[in-house]
Amino acid sequence: MKFDSPLFDRIRVKPDKDRRVKTDGPACEWVGCTAKATHRAPKGRGREKDYWRYCLDHVREYNQSYNFFAGMNDAAVMAYQKDALTGHRPTWKMGTGNGPTRADFSAFGKRGDPFDLLGEGWRAEQQKQAETRVIRNAERKALDTLGLEAGATAHQIKMRFKELVKRHHPDANGGDRSTEDRLIEIIQSYNYLKSVGFTRT
Repeated sequence: MKFDSPLFDRIRVKPDKDRRVKTDGPACEWVGCTAKATHRAPKGRGREKDYWRYCLDHVREYNQSYNFFAGMNDAAVMAYQKDALTGHRPTWKMGTGNGPTRADFSAFGKRGDPFDLLGEGWRAEQQKQAETRVIRNAERKALDTLGLEAGATAHQIKMRFKELVKRHHPDANGGDRSTEDRLIEIIQSYNYLKSVGFTRT
């Protein structure tokens, strides 16, 4: 950039003096003070958007004596401080069922409630849906292979599968491969139940 350019001379980043007309601001609201009010001070709890206008000396004096919790008993102060931890937003205890509904957790999809956030109500609803589910013959056969009833939960199916795999695996039987066919049936049955979404209900 050339500093001797005619264009540069026309640009005025900061004028030599402020030419705007200055108006006198409000006077200090402290009783008996006529100085200019340059600072704001809050009027108190429940009036968060209202301010006093004071000069510097009086705003300092006001701030030294200001107490947001004036007039509140100890229990109310403790309750306010506890609510301040969550930004004074409503909360609920985990697992009580008083919080979000099933619709709020639609992002979970078929996975259900993996962290048990919705409590007993959610599980009861899921159990009810599992009971009303129509079980096909292939699913019934797969459950029979695992030695389970038609009303078995996903957790029971997984536990039973792990137990049977440990029992029939050749490594658990000292290399004996006589139960290998049974192990293949168990794995296929479990994979089928998994593919139809039976273990995710």
